[in-house]
Amino acid sequence: MKNSQLILKYGCNPHQKSAKIFTNNNSLPFKVLNGAPGYINFMDAFNSWQLVKELKQITRLPAAVSFKHVSPTGAAVGLPLSDSLKKAYFVENIDLSPVATAYVRARGGDRVSSFGDWAAISDIVDLPTAKILSSSVSDGVIAPGYTDEALNILRKKKKGNYCIIEMDWTYEPDTIEKRDIFGITFEQKRNDVLTNEDLLINVVTDNKLIPENAKIDLLISMVTLKYTQSNSVCFALDGQVIGVGAGQQSRIHCTRLAASKADTWFLRQHPTILNLPFKDGIPKFYKDNLIDQFLSADITPMEMKDWDSILNYIPNRLTKEDKAEWLSNLKEVSLGSDGYFPFIDNIHRAVKSGVKYIVQPGGSLRDDMVIQACNQYNIAMAFSGLRLFHH
Repeated sequence: MKNSQLILKYGCNPHQKSAKIFTNNNSLPFKVLNGAPGYINFMDAFNSWQLVKELKQITRLPAAVSFKHVSPTGAAVGLPLSDSLKKAYFVENIDLSPVATAYVRARGGDRVSSFGDWAAISDIVDLPTAKILSSSVSDGVIAPGYTDEALNILRKKKKGNYCIIEMDWTYEPDTIEKRDIFGITFEQKRNDVLTNEDLLINVVTDNKLIPENAKIDLLISMVTLKYTQSNSVCFALDGQVIGVGAGQQSRIHCTRLAASKADTWFLRQHPTILNLPFKDGIPKFYKDNLIDQFLSADITPMEMKDWDSILNYIPNRLTKEDKAEWLSNLKEVSLGSDGYFPFIDNIHRAVKSGVKYIVQPGGSLRDDMVIQACNQYNIAMAFSGLRLFHH
């Protein structure tokens, strides 16, 4: 390894050899403290690092993200957890620092998708955060530093192969960025705009009231979208992402996907789910998968037989009516979209999952229709004037 480059085992796939990362500057702005991160690991690491650094800068709170395949599965700041969320995230008997809470929230937004994630932490990784990471199925972590206790724990993970990267907080890349596709070089100004509350000033609906907690959620959604493969829509509540619809060709499919994830997140807090009779010693990822199946409408009796090895007994599943009644309590949700809403179907779907506040760029030929739909639901919607496509 030279100071300015790092040779990798292979690229995106094992047959893509001759892989490396390098910089034209004097040295790389990070240190690999443990493990051997691969090509995709580094892509996740640097995208996720930008996200948490920006969240920290705009909220001044510890921030964390759970990243998979170059998009976030969840992002959050370190606000306190409710008792139901502690139980849903399997941390009810753990003392959490604000930094650890941020990661617990980030991973809790979509626990199934976070399986085998890359974690990014905005602050020094402390002992509670390291314990959470150590007990999670995760490929690696990037942070500005680690306490000695935290580093000792993480170095034992994955038989000593857990990837740990220390990032230079002060590092800023060049203004111009380049990439090659099919031998052709693309060049553009880096998307270095810093999202802030000024982007929420232009509220175009009759309802102009966006409380401070919703502003934080809207900013979290915008920063998350900035580093999510487009098209994308993000639902946020209580300082964390609760659903991301990423990489869809249609805006309505982004909204449906994000909304369904938000619904699942909220249903995980239903008393029936919180009190599922798991057998002792069942790993958390088995619990996550079973909960996902338990909430699924299309699970077959054959698949249900597998639950005997995980549950002490199989309780009655939630009916369609049970779910609808519980989801009627999901309220005050914030939604961000990386591009404008071309049709009102997005609003109709979003409101079914508790959306009350929206930020989007605006600029559609049908903006008036979208505004009218929001007015019908008393939604407060801001036009940011800022598209956040990421490819």
